[in-house]
Amino acid sequence: MRLVRTLIKDEDKEAVLQVLNDENIDYIVSKEASDRGELVVVEFPVPEQALEVVLEKFKTAGHGEHHYTVVADAKSALSTNMGEMEERFIVGEEADDSIAAEELRSQALELLPNAFTFLLLTFLSAVVATAGLLLDSPAFVVGSMVIAPLVGSALTASVGTVLSNRKMIVDGFTTQVYGLGIAIIGAIMFSLVLKTGHFLSPSLHPGAINQIAQRISPGLLSLIIGVCAGAAGAAGLATGISAALVGVMIAAALIPAAAAVGIGIAWNSQAIALGSLILLVVNAASIHVSGVAVFWYLGYRPDWWEPGAIRPNFKLGRIGPSLVVAIALLVLFVTAGGAVSTHVGFEQSVNEVVGETLSHQQYQELTLMEVRAEFNQGILSNNPQEVTVVVKRPPGQNYPRVSEQLKNRISTKTGRQVTVSVEFVDRQQA
Repeated sequence: MRLVRTLIKDEDKEAVLQVLNDENIDYIVSKEASDRGELVVVEFPVPEQALEVVLEKFKTAGHGEHHYTVVADAKSALSTNMGEMEERFIVGEEADDSIAAEELRSQALELLPNAFTFLLLTFLSAVVATAGLLLDSPAFVVGSMVIAPLVGSALTASVGTVLSNRKMIVDGFTTQVYGLGIAIIGAIMFSLVLKTGHFLSPSLHPGAINQIAQRISPGLLSLIIGVCAGAAGAAGLATGISAALVGVMIAAALIPAAAAVGIGIAWNSQAIALGSLILLVVNAASIHVSGVAVFWYLGYRPDWWEPGAIRPNFKLGRIGPSLVVAIALLVLFVTAGGAVSTHVGFEQSVNEVVGETLSHQQYQELTLMEVRAEFNQGILSNNPQEVTVVVKRPPGQNYPRVSEQLKNRISTKTGRQVTVSVEFVDRQQA
């Protein structure tokens, strides 16, 4: 339920009240007491779903420039026609869960905390995520997502893009870049403290840790996480779902990847740093694109949008901010997305070859547990690509040629130089 209080000119009163009468909305009118001319205050309650309809009809009636309009939450409203309004907009043919564009803009901006709080919480979440990755603890990684305040920057940029609001776009992307930057720096600092302080084993290889290995090989599933996070965040903001819930999903796509980038830099591991950075960039772009798509699907448009008019809507002066964002995202998807697409194809080929090879009669005692294809470092170097295959085997059984056979088959299938490591887990059964 929303309680609307708006200040209108006396000459606009008849048109505004006509809108309210046509919609069967109960209202009160009072004289404005300041010396700012002939003004009146109109106050009325409406269901949340009806707010955008009413404001749009106000705009059509000539009350589009709001000198003073306040929309407040109301627990309930008891009036003559409220039951009819609720029947119409909550359960009837005009039912719609999305909030008005004005509310959407305000709520997105409210999600942006002040600079100190934002940077502090982001830094702390990166430290927790780094600890969780190095300890291979999913609980700690999830905890880092809960305190990460990245939902505001991600959704503010998406709302700004769909509404073509330059300030929101700049604020959202600037905050997000600062946040991810401080997360990577925090992960580097914490990792170096652990490494140089000998708090971890000198023989530790981060790439062998499962929680890190999951984030250094960006693939199709990683992309889906980013897309779903952005879509869930947009739908949650537009329908009033708790920002804390959708914020965890968005942080899940960003914070662990940023922490993995810091770990890779601290350990001087090109594979970890590059793979995680690509994952981070692709997820951030996916969140934005899917968020914009959901907002557009829900009917949000810029204030100047003219339904059915193609040429006026796509004038460069109007869509300039959104066009800049679209070009930047296109560049990201061509570069980072192309690398991910290449790697996804390589992973598919590796999985196919491993499955076919281990299905042969001589390997029927082996049970495949995991296949890890390291992200293609060929972008920056000519080193062979590493593939790790984990299998269970009966005790006392040796398979000395399986790694060589896998290497030859994968090289033939993909046309790339690879290094194949086979890790055996002994299996006993009584």
